[in-house]
Amino acid sequence: MISDPKLPLSRSSTGLPELQPPPHAPEPPDSASSRPHPASHLWLRRVGVLLFVFLCATIGVMLMILPWRPEWADNHLLLPFPALRSIFENGFTRGVCTGLGVLNVWIGFWEAIQYREE
Repeated sequence: MISDPKLPLSRSSTGLPELQPPPHAPEPPDSASSRPHPASHLWLRRVGVLLFVFLCATIGVMLMILPWRPEWADNHLLLPFPALRSIFENGFTRGVCTGLGVLNVWIGFWEAIQYREE
């Protein structure tokens, strides 16, 4: 039997049994047991700041040194693209990369100086 599509679908028309809600809802876990221990939270934050500072310092130093090395423009990735190679050999491009490296080192050390434990 085909019903009118404009009418609402009744539950019994599908032939499936109706789902009943569970008799009792599970109790939420104790809020004190679900929170991480304050000492572990503190150490996770310390390690996170340390990794961020290390990553910023490493990338910054690489961006300060690599543009002035001969491998910067004389690599096998740039050989098929002479126009891109000339852009990489430009002193302005090298200076911008070095400036970004200095900025990256500054951000890393600024985070290390500004780190405060609560």
